[in-house]
Amino acid sequence: MKSEQQSKTIKTATEPDKQHVIDSLVLAFTTDPTWRWNYPDTDDYLEYFPEFVRIYGGKAFDHGTAHYVEGFAGGSLWLPPGVRPDEDALVELFQESLSEERQEQAWNVLEQLASYYPDEPFWHLTVLGVEPVHQRKGYGTALLGNMLTTCDQEGEVVYLESSNPENIPLYARHGFEILGSIQENEIPPLIPMVREPQR
Repeated sequence: MKSEQQSKTIKTATEPDKQHVIDSLVLAFTTDPTWRWNYPDTDDYLEYFPEFVRIYGGKAFDHGTAHYVEGFAGGSLWLPPGVRPDEDALVELFQESLSEERQEQAWNVLEQLASYYPDEPFWHLTVLGVEPVHQRKGYGTALLGNMLTTCDQEGEVVYLESSNPENIPLYARHGFEILGSIQENEIPPLIPMVREPQR
């Protein structure tokens, strides 16, 4: 049996790891307020949320900035400065998978989010999650620390959107500051956060 320390080893995902990382993130978000509001039906969630992960954070696999806890207990997808999710693909996904009412609310949220993007080049932590059975074991901290050290060394800003209020304290402990709160009608709040490089 692997020790607790060994299981916190963070690895960079390669192509053969891609589906394992996405599967881990799908499990991690099964109780996420925002994404389960969008996809309350289990079948819909399992069909469409993996595609959202691929679209919103999947470019991290191309840039060597997708990471996972050894054993795939959790993962994180980081987009380098200047790299953005495929907005056209996101539009297509929402049109296919959300009702018209929920689509409209989703567009309004996305439009508001864009106003919170930092002015300077920034890393975008698009998705970070740990499977429920492995939460509160330090894996989220390990996934964050792995990249934040690099960002600090390079003097680069990091931006994220938290879809679960329970994760705010974790991000705050690592130097992230809340920029605001976005809530559109019944959608649970989405919290944009930013972290300046730390010395």
